[in-house]
Amino acid sequence: MELIRMKNLSRYFGQGEHEVKALDEINLSIKEGEIIAMLGPSGSGKTTLLNCISAIDKPTSGEYYFMDQSVPREKSEEMTTFRREKIGYIFQFFNLLSDLTALEYVLLLQQISGKSNEDEARSILASVGLKGMEDRFPSELSGGQQQRVAIAGNLAKKPRLLLGDELTGNLDSETTRQIMKVLSKACKEHGITTIFVTHDQSLCKYATRVLKLDSGHLISDDIGEMATASGAVKSAVEETTEIVKDGISKAGKMFSDVVNKVKDTISEKE
Repeated sequence: MELIRMKNLSRYFGQGEHEVKALDEINLSIKEGEIIAMLGPSGSGKTTLLNCISAIDKPTSGEYYFMDQSVPREKSEEMTTFRREKIGYIFQFFNLLSDLTALEYVLLLQQISGKSNEDEARSILASVGLKGMEDRFPSELSGGQQQRVAIAGNLAKKPRLLLGDELTGNLDSETTRQIMKVLSKACKEHGITTIFVTHDQSLCKYATRVLKLDSGHLISDDIGEMATASGAVKSAVEETTEIVKDGISKAGKMFSDVVNKVKDTISEKE
């Protein structure tokens, strides 16, 4: 099913000789369930397009349909409602609230969407690898863990569309890999369409589709690695390998605990 359709969408800034065409007649169709990577050099229009999709910014001209309904453009209250009910947005800077724990943050976003459920909030935090960290404040979490909280909060809203603007820009390569695997897996499980802007070409392996922009134009639209058979197999192998490694690690810890208990028992008898 088609989720988004744009016809000749443009966004201009300034006037006359100072006019800048940030987006110039973009035509785009996005289906539900797609995971899209959006690439392009600085100033290519990536963030502007993302802001138009989320109704943070208003196009200068053209048409934008979301689930076959024209997206409100002139009425700010309707645009706010649209963003709250349909859109999740993950930023490069985590934008968490310093005085709220991970669980409280997720519950707050649930409440804003009118869907508060603590058991579900805990389950979502566990799904992004934060089981046991529900009561930690942002200052007690690493950068990668804070971004997981941000992802969990957006998943809790149950949006139809999740957007990310350089969401791994402040993370190291290993944390980036973990975050992208968590994000793609969670969006598949929850049936959420995802679009993320990045400068990092390597992140395209987590996408089913790759869009490239330059000077306000959509210059290419290609199938992503996750949509290919080889990509799906590779992802499955990586996931299975991690499960096996995790199992071995847990087994090793259990064996170590048993050995230590035996040693303690022997020491007590001596």
